[in-house]
Amino acid sequence: MRPARGAFARLRAACVALALLPAAPLAADQVGEVGVDWVGNDIIIEAVADPKVEGVTCHIAYFERGLIDRLSKGNWFEDPSNASISCRQTGPIRLGDISKSEGGENVFRTSRSIVLKSLRVKRIYDEENRTLIYLAHAAELTDGSAKLSISTVPLYGSEGG
Repeated sequence: MRPARGAFARLRAACVALALLPAAPLAADQVGEVGVDWVGNDIIIEAVADPKVEGVTCHIAYFERGLIDRLSKGNWFEDPSNASISCRQTGPIRLGDISKSEGGENVFRTSRSIVLKSLRVKRIYDEENRTLIYLAHAAELTDGSAKLSISTVPLYGSEGG
């Protein structure tokens, strides 16, 4: 009976931790879904408008595991960290009050597991080259992740540049 109690305690602790997490921002709109196999795995494509830079939209593609894949592999609460990003000018660009620090600032974040992993998009302003850099990367509490994707938007000829 002890192993069952231990498993129940771990499950209860995970549920409590999940309840304490802040809600992910609702800044993304799903614009596409591509089925990749017969077990229900999909590639999801979302559009994210930069909340501080009018006229810039990023499209993020990521893998979402289906129910059959989750059942067969036993890892219920996690999706892969892989993501791709492409950002473009979609209207007149107007810079708001953006961070100009080397570390940039978060534009978007969504959970990729129950507790330990998230997909983030950061904006970094390259003032010398008058370019906005958007970096999509995974943030993992346990091991970190080197999986990343980058996109740039030049500010030449815009109010922000």
